[in-house]
Amino acid sequence: MVVSDILDSLNEYQRQAVSAPTGSYLILAGAGSGKTRVLTHRIAWLIQTHGVSPHGILAVTFTNKAAAEMRARIESLMETPLRGMWVGTFHGIAHRLLRAHWQEAKLNQNFQILDGDDQLRLVKRVLASLDLDEKKWPARQALWYINAQKDEGLRPRHIEDFGDLYIKTHVQIYAAYETACERGGMVDFAELLLRAHELWLNNPRLLQHYQQRFSQLLVDEFQDTNTIQYAWIRLLAGDRNNILVVGDDDQSIYGWRGAKIENIQKFTTDFPASEMIRLEQNYRSTGSILKAANGLISSNAGRLGKELWTEAADGERINLYAAFNEIDQARYIVERIKDWVAQGNSYTECAILYRSNAQSRVLEEALLRSQLPYRIYGGQRFFERMEIRNVLAYMRLLGNKDADASFERVVNTPSRGIGDRTIEEIRQLARSQNISMWQAAILLKEQGKVTGRTKNAIQGFITLIEEMDAATADLELAELCEIVIQMSELREYYEKERGERGQARLENLQELVTAARTFDPDSGVDFDDPDEVAPLSLFDDFLNHAALESGEGQGDIHQDCVQLMTLHSAKGLEFPLVFLGGMEEGLFPHKMSLEEPGRLEEERRLCYVGVTRAMQQLYLTYAESRRINGSETYNRVSRFVSEIPSEMVQEVRAQQSISRPAYTSSFSAARPMPSRVNINSMRSFADAELGGTNLKLGQRVVHAKFGEGVVINYEGEGKQARIQVNFNQEGSKWLMMAYANLQPA
Repeated sequence: MVVSDILDSLNEYQRQAVSAPTGSYLILAGAGSGKTRVLTHRIAWLIQTHGVSPHGILAVTFTNKAAAEMRARIESLMETPLRGMWVGTFHGIAHRLLRAHWQEAKLNQNFQILDGDDQLRLVKRVLASLDLDEKKWPARQALWYINAQKDEGLRPRHIEDFGDLYIKTHVQIYAAYETACERGGMVDFAELLLRAHELWLNNPRLLQHYQQRFSQLLVDEFQDTNTIQYAWIRLLAGDRNNILVVGDDDQSIYGWRGAKIENIQKFTTDFPASEMIRLEQNYRSTGSILKAANGLISSNAGRLGKELWTEAADGERINLYAAFNEIDQARYIVERIKDWVAQGNSYTECAILYRSNAQSRVLEEALLRSQLPYRIYGGQRFFERMEIRNVLAYMRLLGNKDADASFERVVNTPSRGIGDRTIEEIRQLARSQNISMWQAAILLKEQGKVTGRTKNAIQGFITLIEEMDAATADLELAELCEIVIQMSELREYYEKERGERGQARLENLQELVTAARTFDPDSGVDFDDPDEVAPLSLFDDFLNHAALESGEGQGDIHQDCVQLMTLHSAKGLEFPLVFLGGMEEGLFPHKMSLEEPGRLEEERRLCYVGVTRAMQQLYLTYAESRRINGSETYNRVSRFVSEIPSEMVQEVRAQQSISRPAYTSSFSAARPMPSRVNINSMRSFADAELGGTNLKLGQRVVHAKFGEGVVINYEGEGKQARIQVNFNQEGSKWLMMAYANLQPA
């Protein structure tokens, strides 16, 4: 390829970044502005025009996929394979260095890399060797602490405990873990970076060799670097003027896992000879979407500053839908997707984004009911998640103590001192005696084949299940689910798992209780046919529902299906049609963000990332009421909605037969009014007739079990229709018309 060809496809500012003289640069690349194109063309330009050897280039990014794509693009531009060029992830390049210099790094020649599961098992062995109770000092929490310290470049000897028992104990665990790794010739992922940094710090001649070798350093996604990654890059760059970093401070959304937005903000200070070049022309989204994104992110302070723009038309304004509740929100999204596909578009072009994994359950159910194919991108479906499967396993064990799979899953979850060896003994005894593992555990204890702590642990588990069984007898499904979570101590177990993952698990547990409270059986039984068998119990029906939902419905990666994902998973992707669900205060921005400095701004950047995923159409939806952990909550619409310029937003209403809740005087007294409800518009629905019934919204009715209440909502048709009633004593409940047998009061 000739030199001019490298620049031909670039706009003015991309060309400026690619063809700049050798030196240090910060390329501030807005969403959809072609940053990967700039990075790869810059490398081709350096080789073609400046005569830089491919051996003298080090290009770093964050994922193996991105590194492979970068290399492929460069080779395509150069029209030749480029051997010897170092293009890879931080961890990959650090690993390459340590393999080459294992002696200087004080490692075994054939050192082993620990994956996450291996690391967790090693931490558990360390806890046992220190005689620390894992209930009090959870292995996952210790693992989080160790990795966090390494990301900050800290060894145990660098950490001052100030007499704090938490820090003191975790430093002790960290030190013992290091000893175990050294003895076994093992390194974890965080260790790769820390050890590579120390390799250069402790070997100045080696550092000088690599500084001379790599005449050009390029770093992608620079806003996501953590402390040790930035220190590693600064050390390699030294005082030379030869580093180009590409990033966007407005898309820094990984602070919870150690990323430091300060790195990109202080780059021009740390490299005073550097120059900043802004890429602001967007090739992805319509003008309206970009104006919305610019207005939103302008509320953040300390930005480096840029304004996205496009040569494309403004297109449609942002659509804002106020749903009655989360079920109505899911229904509305599904209807819009149907409209989109009816116009000749594909399901794959549609993405539903949400702040919390727990939000996916209601959306999944709506998609399944409408038989729309979908896929959870980068994650598991709701009933497949570990914490949900753990609760369901306890529940199944209550219903059938001979359920071996459920027994194995929870016998030591949370950890109660029943190790793998003991479980294998129980398994072998069950097999030899042709009995269940539950029966084998009782027999093993009674025969005296286990003693001391193990015997007590087995007896403790048996007693727990028996007490749980007694405590949940005759309870409604949701209360049963809540008691199981409480008595199993799963909530406390996940509370100890620090960070975003632990919080997501807790939210999923709450959502499971909500799923149980709002569950309606759908057995397909024809109640008009006297020959039909009686339906399953609600308990069994719910467990079957969970099993079926975890096994079917999700499309594979090659199928045309709707994409569901968290906002964090959506970074780097783009879709013609995007829905941002749950735009409510406390949900997004997340309530936790109000408790820590800087978190609210990161939440706003996360919203900015979500908005800029949309190419043609963007819908923001929120629920005026939302059921969380069995209780109806009313949240204000997210502040992020009001930060979008009003002229870019149009409020839409569903053209459907489902009526808005009728808030009568008695209901208003029991529940606070949602902040954005139009009173007059609701009154106009107050006497609306419910199709196929003799009931009206606002009518007082009587239920045989729950007593007197007011009809406030209705959805669906025929035998699958559901009605929401606010009962004087029991509060708000959704009932199936086929079962409810409501009578006028």
